[in-house]
Amino acid sequence: MDFRFSDEQEFFRASIEKMVDRLIRPRIQEIDEADEFPHDLWKELADLKYLGLRHPEKYGGMNVDTITSMIFYEELARGACGFAMSVTMQILMGTYFVGRFGSEEIKQRVLVPAIKGEKMGTICFTEEHSGSDLAGTRTTASKKDGGWVINGRKIWITSSPMCDFCTVLATTDPSKGLEGLSFFLVEKGTKGFSSGQTFAKLGCHGSVTGELVFDNVWVPDENLLGEGPGNGLKYTTDILNEVRVMTALFACAIANEAMSDARKYALDRVAFGKSIAKYQLIRVKFANHWAWYEAARLFAYKCAWMIQEGMECQYECMLAKMFATEMCMSAVDEASRIYGGNSFAMEYPQQRFFRDARFLLFGGGCHEVLQNALGAAYLRKE
Repeated sequence: MDFRFSDEQEFFRASIEKMVDRLIRPRIQEIDEADEFPHDLWKELADLKYLGLRHPEKYGGMNVDTITSMIFYEELARGACGFAMSVTMQILMGTYFVGRFGSEEIKQRVLVPAIKGEKMGTICFTEEHSGSDLAGTRTTASKKDGGWVINGRKIWITSSPMCDFCTVLATTDPSKGLEGLSFFLVEKGTKGFSSGQTFAKLGCHGSVTGELVFDNVWVPDENLLGEGPGNGLKYTTDILNEVRVMTALFACAIANEAMSDARKYALDRVAFGKSIAKYQLIRVKFANHWAWYEAARLFAYKCAWMIQEGMECQYECMLAKMFATEMCMSAVDEASRIYGGNSFAMEYPQQRFFRDARFLLFGGGCHEVLQNALGAAYLRKE
């Protein structure tokens, strides 16, 4: 068993680390306080071709493997979490189905400009009454006049007011539940397609999140992304596996940043005549974090390897996401306790780590739903 990254992957990690340290980290506080999308940073990443990380070179992408892409996501999350969310949305979810199923004409019209950063994409799963419960999807797509008419409203959509195109999950046959789901491409300017309200969020500032509305939106047959209607579920598993591993590595990055910052604070902070790092109750927080962090990160990269090898790993990816994000919540809590009252001050970064970590509990599947599915799967084991 070899747990090392390849020389190429280590070189890639080092280059991404330098890029994040140079371009993004100096602006973390600015982005968090302004809560505005940094368009200039978006252009910088596009110019470096990172927005095409997973796509073929002939479309302007880098065509990297799964593990290398996860290295990118983890390093990017060390910067501004909200901006990282928007970038990963473009790389992974927003362009995934266009790159996999779009016609050549669609790829030239949509994917190529997206890789260049000229167009922004997103994906639409969540509705008011369905998030993790995809069978509850109420957005419909009805066959009509050589195409499909889409009706519905999606919420909690990353980059919603800025997106130039979206991949929307809709049901083509509500009576079939999960077996009636399909994905469709909808582009900005299509009649009936509009942006609704935006949400003021607790954390992950720098990304814009809100609603997208589909009011009798007609799209041609070629905008059905997949091999016929009703195949959406099997494609969903593929994308969600990667999303969950990506979320797990976001959690690892935030947890490590929080505890690394707390380490510096503990070494400098003096109480009762000595550094608080010399007290056993402080040291045990770092020891516990170190163990849980290493376990979570190793498991996440194991899942990335399983995806890359084409192995069945749906439950492993769910476990990795659940475990890493719970580890992260523990880490940001313990880091804030190390800071004590100062963690409550906006001038210190611990409050931002605490706010950003909360979203990871819900993105990629809320934990109560994951735990219910995982518990049922474990009980079925022989």
